[in-house]
Parts: sequence; structure tokens; C-alpha cells
Amino acid sequence: QPHLVESGGGLVQPGGSLRLSCAASGFTSGYYAIGWFRQAPGKEREGVSCISARDGSTYYPDSVKGRFTISRDNAKNTVYLQMNSLKPEDTILYYCAAQGRIIGPVRTMCVRNDYDCWGHGHQVTVTS
Repeated sequence: QPHLVESGGGLVQPGGSLRLSCAASGFTSGYYAIGWFRQAPGKEREGVSCISARDGSTYYPDSVKGRFTISRDNAKNTVYLQMNSLKPEDTILYYCAAQGRIIGPVRTMCVRNDYDCWGHGHQVTVTS
């Protein structure tokens, strides 16, 4: 059965870096669109980094652009989220998600949370 597991989060000081991993099992993630999401209290879930299955095109919202980078290692069936210059407002539970159906541009899918398979989430805490 398709399954995603996030890892690599934890506690970091402002300005520091973390790399999250999303390990896929039960399917080949290289053929799927993959996204990283987060949700703050009282807010809708936000797509922070998404990548296309076809051409590797990516989308980043303004809140993380220039700080976060999504990448794939298809040999390991894993997707990564490199987070640099972290801020206290980045403190939240992060999720990875997959979508096998091509239903629109990566930007639209990311903004609309249009993914079918979700991990359970992984905590990132940015504090002094």
C-alpha cells in the first residue's frame, strides 16, 4: 500500500538549517508529483514546496522562496526539503504528500493541496 514517512526535523536556532526526508514505499515516487506542506493554528494548510513528476518543475510560495528547496533521489525513492535561514514562524508540523494523477500545473496543485497520499507529519521547531 502507498505510504510516506517524514523524518529529519527537530530543534534548530533562528538562521539555522534542517533537511527533511520523505521516504516512499509501495509506489515509485519518481512518477508522482510530490509536495511539502505545513499548517499553523487557525490557518489553512500551506504548500511550501512542490515538484512535478514530468519535468521536475517546482513551486515555492513567497513565504519560503529563496530559503527552501525541494529535490528528489529516485534511487532511494525519497524526496527532500532543504530549509535554510529558518525563522521562528517556520515552527510547525510538516507533511509530505503525493499525487499520481496529472490534474494541473504544479503551482495550482500546491496551492490547492491537491494530493491523494499523505504522510503523518514531522515537527520542526525554530527557537533560541
